[in-house]
Amino acid sequence: MALDRLAVFKARNDRRWGRLLWLLVGPGILVMLGENDAPSMLSYSATGAQFGIGFFLPFVLLTFAMAFVAQEITVRLGAVSKTGHAELIYRRFGKFWGNFSMADLLLTNWMTLVTEFVGIVAGAGYFGVPPWAAVLGGVALVSLAAFMRRYWRWERVTMLLALFNLVFIPVAILAHPDWGAVSRAFLTWRPLPGGINPTHIVILLADIGATITPWMLFFQQGAVSDKGLTTTDIRHGRWDTAIGAGMAALAAAATIVATSALFGHRMNAGQFNGAQFAQALVPYAGRIGGSLFALGILEAGLVAATTISASSAYAFGEVARRTHSLNAPFQEAKGFYLVIILMAILSGGVVLLPGFPLEPVVLMVNVIAVLTMPPAIGFALLLANDREVMGEYGNTRFLNLLGILVGAFVSLAGIVYAVSVIFPHLRL
Repeated sequence: MALDRLAVFKARNDRRWGRLLWLLVGPGILVMLGENDAPSMLSYSATGAQFGIGFFLPFVLLTFAMAFVAQEITVRLGAVSKTGHAELIYRRFGKFWGNFSMADLLLTNWMTLVTEFVGIVAGAGYFGVPPWAAVLGGVALVSLAAFMRRYWRWERVTMLLALFNLVFIPVAILAHPDWGAVSRAFLTWRPLPGGINPTHIVILLADIGATITPWMLFFQQGAVSDKGLTTTDIRHGRWDTAIGAGMAALAAAATIVATSALFGHRMNAGQFNGAQFAQALVPYAGRIGGSLFALGILEAGLVAATTISASSAYAFGEVARRTHSLNAPFQEAKGFYLVIILMAILSGGVVLLPGFPLEPVVLMVNVIAVLTMPPAIGFALLLANDREVMGEYGNTRFLNLLGILVGAFVSLAGIVYAVSVIFPHLRL
């Protein structure tokens, strides 16, 4: 880490702003592109195929704007406190809430990781790779973190893989959409036809959960701390997060545009297994488009499995008071690296079980993420307003207003979902 900080110091001292930005970006790009994971891309695919582009293109941009508001807090928390999110909760709110946040994160992360391996198997299956080989390759890639022995190296390798998320952009172009309709969708935000019914609510929550989830808070704050960012780097941390949000939003919108070619063909989440979406796109985007789509799904699962496993390991190490850094060798941080490896093995193994219920698990993972997000936002806002921790870098009134609006929006989405479950025939 000392060598990395020396490079940052030299770049700042020499006013080499491009190199400085390159040295400091990473956590924000990884967390945003990592959240464009397998269930997220499934949600966007199902959105385009079932509902087209009218309502959901601007809606997805809104959700990424909210994600930026939430993640900007973790940049400041990590840079100021030099600790991870779970450790800060443990320190400021006590052992109970620290253990609760870790246990809740590990459970939801495991469920999400299962869906990442579903994406890995589906994407690889398009190219004829058997499920066992796809799972084995995914576990091996995730486990590579134990052999990097340096955060910066792990970050750059993972970020290079994450950039393949942008393959959904050429897929959208190859699908030959009506670009006039795409432009009108952004300029005139049309309401959902028929109002908000239970089907709409599930896909709405899935798309929100495709953008804002608790693991993102834990990962980015842990990564900022592990990378060694300081208060002088906060501005670049914000740029890093904004760039990541922009890239991820572009890839998400491209996925909706690409699969809108299937609108009216009765495609849904249940047809995700075996990369049927990629196969269904071949008549519209050609074999190259179908192959790129499958490659994007494979990449989405691999990157998310890598980052989500790391977020679990950070939380475990922080609360268990054990070494938790990708800069540490395996012998010094066995628990940290074993959490990464075991989470991948347990998740990949579940996917290989016969009769695995794909559709409900994959879509409901994003819904669960929304339902567990309000307390996570609450903790983040309380920490950001803790002057003993944050000092002059605490939230301003404007940032508090934005954070409260995000928390209220996510909470309202959860309430609407609960009402739709209790009153399934209600139309809003």
